[in-house]
Amino acid sequence: MRNAAGSRWGFGLGTLGRDMVAALVSLYLMFYLTDVLDISGAQLGVITTILVVMRVFDAVNDPVMGVIVDNTHTRWGKFRPWIFWGALAWAVATLLMFFDFGADGWGYVIAFTVIYLVYEVAYTINDIAFWSMLPALTKDQKEREKIAGVARICANIGLFSVVVGLVPITAALTEALGSAEAAWFALAAALVVIMLVFQMFTLVFAREQVAAEPQSTPLRELFQVIWRNDQLMWVTLAMIAYMAGYLITTSFGLYYFKYIFGDEGAYPIFAAVLGVTQIVALALFPVVSKRLTRGRIHLIATLLSVAGYAVFWLSGTSLGLVGVAGVLLFTGQGAIQLLLVMFIADSVEYGEWKLGRRNESVTFSLQPFIYKLGNAIASGVVGATVIASGIDRAAGPADVTAEGAGLFKVAMLALPAALMAASWLIMRAGYRLDEDTYAGIVADLEERHATR
Repeated sequence: MRNAAGSRWGFGLGTLGRDMVAALVSLYLMFYLTDVLDISGAQLGVITTILVVMRVFDAVNDPVMGVIVDNTHTRWGKFRPWIFWGALAWAVATLLMFFDFGADGWGYVIAFTVIYLVYEVAYTINDIAFWSMLPALTKDQKEREKIAGVARICANIGLFSVVVGLVPITAALTEALGSAEAAWFALAAALVVIMLVFQMFTLVFAREQVAAEPQSTPLRELFQVIWRNDQLMWVTLAMIAYMAGYLITTSFGLYYFKYIFGDEGAYPIFAAVLGVTQIVALALFPVVSKRLTRGRIHLIATLLSVAGYAVFWLSGTSLGLVGVAGVLLFTGQGAIQLLLVMFIADSVEYGEWKLGRRNESVTFSLQPFIYKLGNAIASGVVGATVIASGIDRAAGPADVTAEGAGLFKVAMLALPAALMAASWLIMRAGYRLDEDTYAGIVADLEERHATR
């Protein structure tokens, strides 16, 4: 029991700082480039293309890192060395991304490209090793839900601390330090320190309980291992659609309140409501899962998300209606966020049952793949929309035309709603690992292991 609690909190707390750093870059890097550094439209177009290409490239490389982790055998296990070194490299790259090293114009674009490449590679190393540790902590579905629930709650506390605090903290630091660039670097440095401290909790307290036989997965068999795990493929396809929609909306958030809603100061209040909503949804998941199947929870969560978009579209300048929309949307998103981890984790046993090989890291490499490909799609949509709507040239709401505002709403609300509905339909079409099926697979695996 002590080991279970240690793993639950050791693993869960490890997500706290990780998601702070990830949120700063994935949600606000574009805003930093346009509204803090004030890069030109041509440079923004090139950087948008770079972000999309690099995130797609890095997403494709995630399974390769999964093979590397699965083939690692050290006295510290196969996960811990990569978590440690990945976190250090990620920290350095994050600091460089927000450091004023004197480059400007196209020289800055070149420097940004190199630094961002290092950032993505380091993030991949840490992320693959971190999340692929989860299936090794336990095979019990309910215990996995508890571990993943704590992890997602801690991750969202980290994420929404940044979302809520970004505007007031950078404003205060700008006044204290004399420039917005220095303020953003100071914030990045603080988040990096927090990330490194909480990663130590995972390294020290999370303990693997599922003993896997030493194995070697040849690189040439990588995509065969993934492709033949048909349940993993259905999850991946569905969740790419969902995550793209979610990240499109969240990446537009600060732009929306500054240029469409007309009150940038309302953004932290709105974000705080969303953060509390999502954390409550995650905390209630174990209670709800005792009464409803995962399939039913997935349907209800998707309906809540789509309903949230409908209310958001009709909200106008009513902060109350925007808040209601956000509560609906993030209640659904919180449940689906946890379901994603569970669906992928259960695919580990399915892959072992079907293929005779347990590949935690290769299987879980699809989670960051999903996130990064979704982020690449979101970066392309956000960058193109900011340019096409004229927001990149605007000083405030008065500078945005009705046509520009309409285009912005379609990109932020209508497109993500369609993607989320498509995600549920894809899962409905092919995913078959319900609770009874999974229990049968685990029982069969235990029987096979007992007869060896």
